[in-house]
Amino acid sequence: MKKWIPPVAGLVTGLLAATVFFADFSPQTGQQATADKSNSNKTNAEKVYVPLGEKDEYYLMASGGHSGQLFVYGVPSMRKIRTVPVFTPDPATGYGYDEHTKELLGDYTWGDFHHPAISETNGEYDGKYLFATDVANSRAAVLSLETFTTKDIIEVPNTSGPHCAAFVTENTEYIFLPTRFAVPIGSEYASLDEYSETYRGVMSALTFNEETEKLDIAYQVALPPWSYDLSDAGKGMSGDWAVITTYNTEEATTNLEINASQADRDFIVLFNWKELEQKIADGEYDDVTGQKMIFPEKHKGGVYLVPVAKSPHGVDVTPDGTRFIASGKLAPAMTVFSFEKAFESIENGDFDGERNGIPILNYDSVVEREVDPENALGPLHTQFDEKGMAYTTMFISSEVVKWDPNTGDTLDRVSVHYSPGHLTAAEGDTAAPHGKYLVSLNKLAKDLYLSVGPSHPESMQLIDISGDKMEIIQSAPVDPEPHYAQMIHADKINTITVYPKDENNPYAVYNQEDTRIERKGNEVHVYGIAMRSKFVFDAKAERPDVIEVNEGDKVFLHLTNIDFDQDITHGMAINQYDFNIEVQPGQTNSIIFTADKAGTYPLYCSNFCSALHQEMTGYFLVKPAK
Repeated sequence: MKKWIPPVAGLVTGLLAATVFFADFSPQTGQQATADKSNSNKTNAEKVYVPLGEKDEYYLMASGGHSGQLFVYGVPSMRKIRTVPVFTPDPATGYGYDEHTKELLGDYTWGDFHHPAISETNGEYDGKYLFATDVANSRAAVLSLETFTTKDIIEVPNTSGPHCAAFVTENTEYIFLPTRFAVPIGSEYASLDEYSETYRGVMSALTFNEETEKLDIAYQVALPPWSYDLSDAGKGMSGDWAVITTYNTEEATTNLEINASQADRDFIVLFNWKELEQKIADGEYDDVTGQKMIFPEKHKGGVYLVPVAKSPHGVDVTPDGTRFIASGKLAPAMTVFSFEKAFESIENGDFDGERNGIPILNYDSVVEREVDPENALGPLHTQFDEKGMAYTTMFISSEVVKWDPNTGDTLDRVSVHYSPGHLTAAEGDTAAPHGKYLVSLNKLAKDLYLSVGPSHPESMQLIDISGDKMEIIQSAPVDPEPHYAQMIHADKINTITVYPKDENNPYAVYNQEDTRIERKGNEVHVYGIAMRSKFVFDAKAERPDVIEVNEGDKVFLHLTNIDFDQDITHGMAINQYDFNIEVQPGQTNSIIFTADKAGTYPLYCSNFCSALHQEMTGYFLVKPAK
């Protein structure tokens, strides 16, 4: 077995210099043009063409980064289908303006959406829900893939910057949120001079209740004050386990670019969530800020450290669950670790000391092989095809490398445009990958698209992996950069086309005759409907499409779309009142606001709905206070 060799001194500086000065930013003409097309006689255009009336084979769920939103693409066309608002208000859909979504967002005006994770059953995507994290404000969200809407958002205490969800456990028992930034528990003030003693990198174990569609925090683990990056849950024989990458195990507090790259190695956190779950059941935890907190140095067992080349980013479990793969970001090699060897080491107590009270597994006892593709630099993330072959992004050498985890042999490589970070294959991080397609999520585009000034979109490049040789067949701009994506077969997602009637909803009105405006003191309650092509707020009034209130009144506006017809969405905006709400077919939505501006204000449908859309208007009249 090849011995692990620490990166040589100066590798960080040298590789970064290579990135800046020697990267090839010329248009792609080589491997793509000469790739082996023996498995198909189709041109690239034919491979990605989806005829009118037909639909894409896969959904690509891509994080929207600092937009705070989810981007939905179709594969193979790479057409953007939808932007789904999650952590940031969206005037186009009224997200963050109606009462439900205002409550979800709280006082935040933006979020940093990372790492979508689709719910799983038996280690495969089930197409029901999608989870995400907000690095900026330490939140987690869940979306329904039946409606592509956000159902719940919770703030996660004692942590700061949950950089990823652990791609959920095999049957969505937990969603694990490691934290990117170490902080004192409760985010209390503490001097950075007390960093090693006072700060912690808390990991949270979240649960999800499908009946209530609510997230909750089951417990937390007070890990050392390091940065925790990405993670993956085990499968099959490793199904009770999960892995997380770390960096800044030097516990530096400033100039991390230099100070967090001093040590030759960082660690992968290997933990048994079933064992931690049992600790909670047995009362082996402390109650901290109202949370059940496990301290590994005190509540021994279930958490271990595995040495890895410094500054790792991704860690990925093979489809059969027997191995996990991780790499130092600035190293030239990928490392394949064996779960079976790790379990044997734990059972035999084969430890190489400990850090912060956590046992360190002996590297040589756990590693299976190191894989060093010639001249490939900056391995970040790995995905898999249906044959178990691995595909890894190389950030510095701007390529994707295909290799065999069983032998370490390099099978193919293709240049991408440029500096790939994450990548995703068709169901490529599940227990049953499909192969066929892979998307490289690139950090730089440079000269790939028409210029829009100094700021360039990033690129997502679709790669055909159905044959022995990879071939780039399509490219799509994305702005801002995607922070990971997952690709699920379209057959697994079953959306609704209209919201069913909810007779128990006290705010819903399904007949014009039931529309009404009720005054209760200085409160005005409006129960209205939207339909092609009019609003009705009070069918008994002389002017049923007019709302008249007094200055200072508090208005409770409930609007139901009674067009139970696919794709007939209505909106409602009141001129100069700075809001827009949306009601999809059959949906009831509510907004509460104060009529603080006297005057005459037109209201109108803000979402095109019919030939008489322009005529779908009314008035909001506000009598001046005396």
